[in-house]
Amino acid sequence: MKVDDLFELLSEARRLCGHSEYVVIGSLSVLGMSEVSAIPKDMTLSIDADCYTRADPGRALALQLELGEGSAYHRDHGIYFDPVSPHLPTLPPGWDHRLVRLERAAVIAWFLEPHDAAVSKLARGEPRDLRWVRAGLRAGILSRTTLSMSLRRTSFLDAQEQTKALAAFDRVSGKA
Repeated sequence: MKVDDLFELLSEARRLCGHSEYVVIGSLSVLGMSEVSAIPKDMTLSIDADCYTRADPGRALALQLELGEGSAYHRDHGIYFDPVSPHLPTLPPGWDHRLVRLERAAVIAWFLEPHDAAVSKLARGEPRDLRWVRAGLRAGILSRTTLSMSLRRTSFLDAQEQTKALAAFDRVSGKA
């Protein structure tokens, strides 16, 4: 997905629910960097935009029928809005102060800073998440040092999630 596609989707969300500010988490949060750096394809393969409305996160659920997976919008455009909770991802402290803001046509998108998104992806540890982190490290969008420090500051769900995230970091950064 490209940033223009995402903003078209968010514009439609605005039309449907009236909210103009969205927080983008997950893989496509890297699109917040689109105006400052080239983004590797492995970081933008997702067709679902994990988002919530900034002022009323629960309101995003109302968009599922018209913009979600299997909707007419999804069939027509090949992408869809995936409403999520702001409490879903494991993130380092202060993530909300590092959000990257982009505005287009009366829609404001707040994107997770890439290192914060990478922490969440390492905590999940799925192959596509590790591919995303690896691509970000290779492209210089992610710094091993910054990511390592972010992982150390993060409060994980439990010790198992922390161990999994640290082991995944070692694998993708070439330490294992």
